[in-house]
Amino acid sequence: MSESKRIYTGPSLIAKGLVARLNEIGISPIERNDHESSLKAGFTMSIANQTMVFIRDDEMEKAKSTIEEYLKEIGDH
Repeated sequence: MSESKRIYTGPSLIAKGLVARLNEIGISPIERNDHESSLKAGFTMSIANQTMVFIRDDEMEKAKSTIEEYLKEIGDH
């Protein structure tokens, strides 16, 4: 089983756009929003509207240019 790497942490809307771009090239990232999860569990200890995006290490090479291009387009890189 491959390890995963966090490639983005930031606003949920931007994370969704990045996930969509990665889906277009055949990569299915994992999204994690600790704030939303903590609200469902009855406690909040995280920053609202922050989503982390992870991909498998073995997908990094394929995803690198797409990630960089997207972040440059939105002005986050």
